Amino acid sequence: MKILALAFLGVVFAVAQPAAAVEPPQNFAVHEAPVPVPEISFEDANGQPKTLADFRGKVVLLNIWATWCAPCRKEMPTLDRLQAKLGGSDFEVVALSMDRAGPDKVKKFFAEIGIEHLALNIDTSGKAMFTLGALGLPMTLLIDREGEEIGRLIGPAEWDAPEMVAFIRSYFAAN
Repeated sequence: MKILALAFLGVVFAVAQPAAAVEPPQNFAVHEAPVPVPEISFEDANGQPKTLADFRGKVVLLNIWATWCAPCRKEMPTLDRLQAKLGGSDFEVVALSMDRAGPDKVKKFFAEIGIEHLALNIDTSGKAMFTLGALGLPMTLLIDREGEEIGRLIGPAEWDAPEMVAFIRSYFAAN
């Protein structure tokens, strides 16, 4: 009976973990267990209010960035390619701009560098950055389907690099 109980616990544990044991990329801090994400609000390109609850049911890569941030500007095309590769009913990159100048500044930047797959999201107040505890920009959170933070990375990354794609995919491929 003890062996059966341990076997059952092993199955439960395996289901709770990512599909495959994929190591997080360097500098990506993964929590031992998902943690609640504070409520934040922002607007889409049309000025419509949004929250992270709008993405519940998907794994979300929330990237906090700004057009005036050089590392943010450099990583934006990799986020666009990641959204093109993985985006859909299971996953979405939510690029949340902190530009106080408004959505036109972000639209112009997106057009200049050829962003085609990312939706425009903006928080002109900058409150989301502070609510989420951003120590700098860019900052990116990986959020599970229930809206809890799996982990975060402070600083830029190559989001479409094979090891990053495999790491992110491991959180939604089997669920």
